[in-house]
Amino acid sequence: MAEARPPVAATGLGLVTPAGIGVEASWDGVLRGVSAAATDPALVGIPVDFSCAVPGFDATELLGRKLSRRLDRFVQLALVASREAVADSGLDPAGWDGTRVGVVLGTGMGGAATWEEQHQKLLGAGPAKVSPLLIPMLVPNMAAGQLGMEFGALGPNLSVSTACATGATAIGVARDLLLSGACDVAVAGGTEAGLTPLSIAGFTQMGALSRRTDDPGRASRPFDVDRDGFVAGEGAGVVVLERVADARARGASVRALVAGYGASADAHHATAPDPKGRGASLALRTALADAGVGSSDVGHVNAHGTSTPLNDATEARVVADVLGDHVSVTSNKGVIGHTLGAAGAIEAALTMLTVAHGVVPPTANLDSQDPEIDLDVVTKAPREEPVEVAVSNSFGFGGQNAVLVVTRP
Repeated sequence: MAEARPPVAATGLGLVTPAGIGVEASWDGVLRGVSAAATDPALVGIPVDFSCAVPGFDATELLGRKLSRRLDRFVQLALVASREAVADSGLDPAGWDGTRVGVVLGTGMGGAATWEEQHQKLLGAGPAKVSPLLIPMLVPNMAAGQLGMEFGALGPNLSVSTACATGATAIGVARDLLLSGACDVAVAGGTEAGLTPLSIAGFTQMGALSRRTDDPGRASRPFDVDRDGFVAGEGAGVVVLERVADARARGASVRALVAGYGASADAHHATAPDPKGRGASLALRTALADAGVGSSDVGHVNAHGTSTPLNDATEARVVADVLGDHVSVTSNKGVIGHTLGAAGAIEAALTMLTVAHGVVPPTANLDSQDPEIDLDVVTKAPREEPVEVAVSNSFGFGGQNAVLVVTRP
């Protein structure tokens, strides 16, 4: 088991989510507790034709026509979120030492929209019509690469991919880089834009998605007895991390501390969680030890809470076993759906806001809690609650688990 290590400071946050563009809009949206799910015109003809898309995202307006047309949507979302995060941190890329700035920005699927669009051109018009930008637009590392170019960040530049744990893994790896001395500033997070016909058809065929096509707004219902699958979403979450002493030395406003990180593998099944939760439990216990806190110190859990029958039940057992019944629990996926590779970073940022503001967002659509889930799940309305230590859980296909411990500065 890991020994306690120093925390790192989160000095900047950036969010682009189905609840809104920007931290303020996203936070307000999850506090309202109303699902963003709606019928998606891009999914006409797919058995599950609804999603949680980012509302009103105009890449041309936000990034300019020249840049936006050269980027897949997953990079566009990441770039908008990262600009907000860096601005929020108070750091000036024009004046920093770029050799000491690292980027860890992950995605689960990469340029899914570009891949599908260009494949159709190949089939319909032949290889001569395939865009020369195909490869740089679709490869998963391009989000991290673009952030390096955007900010003149010359330090370690990494793209991680641990499915739905990706965003949390990226933050954990960024903390490792800071503590090792590999960089002094790390821009970290996750991004995803996979609301495409082929992707959603694949999730549909494997039985992962809710089938509530008659009422999309009620489809994502974490921990509810009638949950029947997740609702696919898109978005990006980015945090700027620094060593605590460095942040304090420059007088930065610290949103929260990333105090612990635990990672593990279920080594069990490609898509189903280990029913005994051994991998998830290991990641949670490792994160607590890394932070030097005990289970009784934790006041809140931002759950992975996908609204799938197996995941919610397994996660609930792990939380109850490791932390007990004294913690408040929420799942943001009731509002914003499952943003896949972005989820871990978005939810870590929302956990930081919970710690900063002392408010736990409600779990949307939780009308009748599964009697097998013996947790204090916040629902119906936000709960004012001072939180000193919180946990953000993220679990992915392939059995990859990542847990972050977030504390007040």
